[in-house]
Amino acid sequence: MSVEPLSRLMVIGVRYRGSRPAQRDERALDAYAASGVYQRAQVPVDVIEPTFPEDRQEEEADNLGLLGGAIADVVAEARRQGKAVLMTGGDCTHASGILGGLQDAHGPAARIGLVWFDAHGDFNTPKTTLSGSLGGMPVAVCAGLAHPRWREGSHIVAPLPTDRIVMVDVRNLDEAEEQLIRATDIVIAAPAPGYPGEDLQRSVADLAARCDMLYLHIDADILDGSLVPNHGTREPNGPDMKQVQAAIETVMATQKIVAFAVVSVYGEGEGSEVSVSSGKQLIAAGLEAWRRYGLPPSSDGGGCAFGIDHRLTAMFAGREARE
Repeated sequence: MSVEPLSRLMVIGVRYRGSRPAQRDERALDAYAASGVYQRAQVPVDVIEPTFPEDRQEEEADNLGLLGGAIADVVAEARRQGKAVLMTGGDCTHASGILGGLQDAHGPAARIGLVWFDAHGDFNTPKTTLSGSLGGMPVAVCAGLAHPRWREGSHIVAPLPTDRIVMVDVRNLDEAEEQLIRATDIVIAAPAPGYPGEDLQRSVADLAARCDMLYLHIDADILDGSLVPNHGTREPNGPDMKQVQAAIETVMATQKIVAFAVVSVYGEGEGSEVSVSSGKQLIAAGLEAWRRYGLPPSSDGGGCAFGIDHRLTAMFAGREARE
């Protein structure tokens, strides 16, 4: 398999919680910039912070689609320029913009896989949710199971097949959510030996073999709650920093990662210093491993990115035009 070295990095900083500006909390973005953590990639770095479009809607799910679309625009442009994409700040609702941007750049027929590091599955739908929180739904949205306007606004034309999703840890699942996950082809992998789930290395190797590219998404609450003490959804009994860093290494070693995110690091309130330090360590581990392993080539040299059959891309484009 041919591999490109990590040569340029686009950092997408998201200063939002959901679709609203993060009040009194810069989502750790200023702390990251001041620390120089992005330079751990040892490549030129550009930083862009998308802003919410002016046309706010009544439904929050629709607004998440609008912000997702703004994120997707940045992702797509970065990928067309051959840049790796790192999203920081924000939360899990913004993952749809990364996937939409990858489809914009590489076509809806691109075989994109998602590796989801989180204490939660975020696979609820309006029919399974106990709380009604949209923050518990983004993976289901990306898979086409809920809130289609959120998904479509984020530029996801082709819903993500569930056999292209590996969830890591997800130690706290709602009962109906777990039943839904178990009814799909999603694989739940253990973050480290001794934790429930399938073997991580085997699971991501299988996923990588079936995908052209992967998106590694990390919610900081995958860590034990003591390492993210001000996180709104922190959970006890999670893996420690070294275990999560080793898991990141395992995923980066597939050499298929084109987008990486570390989200939901709270930069305000008691315990924020610990949480921000954890965020920096997660980002640093990912960038250093990315630099060592590289990423898949942006083209196979024959004008067909990642070996995709562009007749399929044209089919999706024609469907969009008819709709």
